[in-house]
Amino acid sequence: MVLVPQPRHYCGMAISTRRIRPDDGQLLKKVRLAALLDTPSAFGSSHAAEVQNSDERWVELAAERAEGSDHATCFALDGDDVVGLVGGHRLDAETVELVSMWTDPSARGRGVGAVLVDAVVEWADGSAVELWVTRGNDAAQRLYERCGFTVTGDVQPLPSDPCKDEVRMRRTPR
Repeated sequence: MVLVPQPRHYCGMAISTRRIRPDDGQLLKKVRLAALLDTPSAFGSSHAAEVQNSDERWVELAAERAEGSDHATCFALDGDDVVGLVGGHRLDAETVELVSMWTDPSARGRGVGAVLVDAVVEWADGSAVELWVTRGNDAAQRLYERCGFTVTGDVQPLPSDPCKDEVRMRRTPR
């Protein structure tokens, strides 16, 4: 499925999303590393790990996530400025996992997160969508609840910091 920008207006911002393109390796690197520095406890990976990726690896990641139905990465855009990032990957024929969602601090509280969730739900094309949210990240959990997700009761250690837990949430197709 191809995602075309669908502008949505939130607090004066016209936010659109687009799936990354194969030539977005350097932009993906810049945004992903900024996200990992900004909110390290929100991700299963770390800045220290991903900063080690070669430029060629970032190009490969962009190419892998730009097409197909197994993996996708989307940017949230305010005009030409990237203000968010989200990923999705197919777990099985009926389920997609939403991963690596981040909103730039300058755009928080303006609906960018909801637009990013919508991008993955649209890409999931009728499949259920699941995610893991770090326990205590109440703002993120409230956002996901507003977007139709419910807590499943599953808990696991956060891969990047096993001293913290994350809880699974699920949104069934509507």
